[in-house]
Amino acid sequence: MPEALMATLTELTRAYHAARMDPGFLADFARLLTGYAGRPSLLTEATRLAAGTRARILLKREDLNHTGSHKINNVLGQALLARSTGKSRLIAETGAGQHGVATATAAALLGLECVVYMGAEDTRRQALNVARMAVLGATVVPVNTGSRTLKDAINEALRDWVTNAGTTHYLLGTAAGAHPFPAMVRDFHRVIGVETRRQMRLAYGALPDAIVACVGGGSNAIGAFHPFLQDESVRLYGMEAGGAGDGSLRHAASITGGSVGVLHGARTYLLQDEFGQTRESHSISAGLDYPGVGPEHAMLHDQGRVHYERVTDDEAMAAFRLLSRTEGIIPAIESAHAVAGALRLTPRLAAELGREPLVVICLSGRGDKDMGTAAAYFGLQGSDG
Repeated sequence: MPEALMATLTELTRAYHAARMDPGFLADFARLLTGYAGRPSLLTEATRLAAGTRARILLKREDLNHTGSHKINNVLGQALLARSTGKSRLIAETGAGQHGVATATAAALLGLECVVYMGAEDTRRQALNVARMAVLGATVVPVNTGSRTLKDAINEALRDWVTNAGTTHYLLGTAAGAHPFPAMVRDFHRVIGVETRRQMRLAYGALPDAIVACVGGGSNAIGAFHPFLQDESVRLYGMEAGGAGDGSLRHAASITGGSVGVLHGARTYLLQDEFGQTRESHSISAGLDYPGVGPEHAMLHDQGRVHYERVTDDEAMAAFRLLSRTEGIIPAIESAHAVAGALRLTPRLAAELGREPLVVICLSGRGDKDMGTAAAYFGLQGSDG
């Protein structure tokens, strides 16, 4: 990380560790999650989606949270932390726009200034969320450098933070970057897995056999996985963006298709060439289009605790349509990667267990933002579908 930010990161680390032990802070956070974000989110059994899979599939409905995704969990926690440390301004990066919308929402709620950096390519494919951020009072800054996607938005946000660290909190949206961000984002998202555990016990009298989540930077996945890491009976699967498929460099699969390096202050797996230069990533989903992954995911891969696989653009879009037409739930394209991966896994799990497995999919967000992409992919413009 830039040397100019080291003191700021140290200050943030101290503030976070103090806040996580502060009953008042934790009570404020819990109150916002339930009274504002709408938690707990539902755990919905998808019987028609599961037809023929030899499994029972359940959806952890983060798409039903206020602002339409899991992002609100972390944003409320970090925004409260920023206010408690006297910061008057939030900056954020965003890819699919869901983190940007959530940040703009929290800023409006708490009376903070908000600037969101977004790759110019992503502002085009996520125009709806750009409009939502503007309505909420945020300034959206298109980034025209590099690949004009999430990585470049993070770069610009870091430049802003270096200049304005005294008044500004960088509200990083994924479980990547320098310490304390990966731990902080994980802890604010642990509510996903904590609720899932309680809901499974109440409704089914058992823990899930498997939990499946999409992985770009990895925020929704680490939140869903973390409360189950010590439960060896619960298999954990992270689905990376396989893009154009095997043999192509057009993907964003940092763990299964990358190597160890350093990106945005973290040693992790990333897409890089033989000279250590970061390669451009690709995914039909703007939120997974990042050439690295959170360092805790890298560790869990190396330990063998979480299994990471690729899902291609085509597989994700097929799952996007299938979930929409079997359950009446339109997922974010990011979440559709998890749906596709789970459908591929279920026959294997059923064979291994000798029974119907209970499989939970973290449905990290809703698909309103992706209608333009979906309409173009399926050729639906000007038709009734």
